Amino acid sequence: MDFNYINAHSYQFVDAGLLVIKLGFIGIIGALLLGKIVAMSRYFKVPLLSQIGTIYTEISRNTPLLILLFFLYYGFPKVGIMLSSEASAIIGLVFMGGGYMCESFMSGYRAVDKGQMEAGRSLGLNGFSVFRLITFPQSLKYCFASIGANFIFILKETSVLSVVALLDITNVAKDLIGMHYNTSEAMFMLVVSYLIILVPIAIALALIEKFVISNGQD
Repeated sequence: MDFNYINAHSYQFVDAGLLVIKLGFIGIIGALLLGKIVAMSRYFKVPLLSQIGTIYTEISRNTPLLILLFFLYYGFPKVGIMLSSEASAIIGLVFMGGGYMCESFMSGYRAVDKGQMEAGRSLGLNGFSVFRLITFPQSLKYCFASIGANFIFILKETSVLSVVALLDITNVAKDLIGMHYNTSEAMFMLVVSYLIILVPIAIALALIEKFVISNGQD
């Protein structure tokens, strides 16, 4: 292992890592919002929207991100829709992640005791008020672990963004291997880069999960 080589090229992984973090967190926020909207349409059984939401959830969870990125970046231009590399990456992450987030929210909603919702109704609350004041707050302790796992999953999926010509961590490693044939060093920096990004987030999510669950039990 040539640590001088690693030191000389580590700056490239720093720049690529910042790009991965930016795109990953935009994708996570977008997936959270989309998943929340779709989950609410399904939970309230909104005509047409709930059926569309169910179909979307199945498609998004069963379509590999790699295929989706190829479709967005290379397929759309065939019909006159040009998307940049970053736009394709964000749309792909949001589309894929939204389906997983939707299922996480739905699992939380279903886990809330129906007796509490009926109690809210007996107090004169309408359906949305019951959801806002009772169902949603309590559902967080049931679905937070799943949502946190989706955070990590979406960030890990950024490893395939190189297919849309983004200079992400994986692409940097591939370029270094192609130019200098220092495979061990490049792969070492690739693994370490993802560990530096993912491990602190995983620890933070675990701490937040404990806080959410402990508060939910009070």
